Amino acid sequence: MKKSIKNFNKQFRQGLQSADKIEIAEKPKGVCVCGMGGSALPGNMLDLYLRERNFPLLLQRDYNLPCEVKENWLVVCISYSGNTEETLTCLDEALNQGIKTVLISSNGKLAEIAKKKNIPIAIIPKGIQPRIALGYQFSALAKIIEKAGLIENTTEILKLEELKANQEKAQEIAKKLKSKIPVIYASNNLKAVARIFKIAFNENSKTPAFWNYFPELNHNEMVGFQKKQDQFYLLILKDQDDSKRIKQRMELTKKLLEKQGVRGEIIELKGESLLKRAFSGILLSYWISFYLALLYNIDPEPVALVEEFKKLLKE
Repeated sequence: MKKSIKNFNKQFRQGLQSADKIEIAEKPKGVCVCGMGGSALPGNMLDLYLRERNFPLLLQRDYNLPCEVKENWLVVCISYSGNTEETLTCLDEALNQGIKTVLISSNGKLAEIAKKKNIPIAIIPKGIQPRIALGYQFSALAKIIEKAGLIENTTEILKLEELKANQEKAQEIAKKLKSKIPVIYASNNLKAVARIFKIAFNENSKTPAFWNYFPELNHNEMVGFQKKQDQFYLLILKDQDDSKRIKQRMELTKKLLEKQGVRGEIIELKGESLLKRAFSGILLSYWISFYLALLYNIDPEPVALVEEFKKLLKE
């Protein structure tokens, strides 16, 4: 896991290259990205990356395609293992409806189907956990969107090779989080990153965690802290492009929750673009959750309950 995190910034160029030979003849009306778990996260990051896009983007974490997806759409099915049953079901539905489909995977049934049915596929390196393969999967997905004629280029993604994280800061935050339940808040700009923080704590640190975003959480979730609480620790992700009112909400929320016994801090993400700041935050979440796992004396890599659940589904 430590090696995977250290090499995370090297994934982007290889991910772009994996989809470089894919050809998409006609520009689609919209794009539907199908994936589960770590393989769903590239869709969330694409949504962040292409905030000002001029085409519909749907993210599907389920067994079936959304009803809006028609023949003139593009369906991108992502499964790192290639064996995710929900994603395979979406692929089957897309093929039965004659919808143009492109795949992203490292191996498994998706790769087999691609070869058998001559479906374009971006093959990414295997051997790591799907949640840490986000760089490969996101950049391959972005390149596919470029190949579809929906964006001009993906050169900005290559700048993510410069990503670095302050491991000392990650260790400090991990110590504060020991024996606490992380709660991660962000603005609408970075809600995808807050979600990924939560998942990193779940899967790497084997601990519950929760996420939400401003301003919506000020209208409901914060009331859940009305009774004195001390088992939570609050991480607020702040972006330079957040509006003045959102930044004010962050400060006030932190202050109010501290009165209820919830300690926490505001983390301001750095970088010249929203994409770089977002991935800097993601890399930080990997390190914090890694060091928290070490504090709990557990291996951050395996996800035993997920594997057990999959076995039970097959019985």
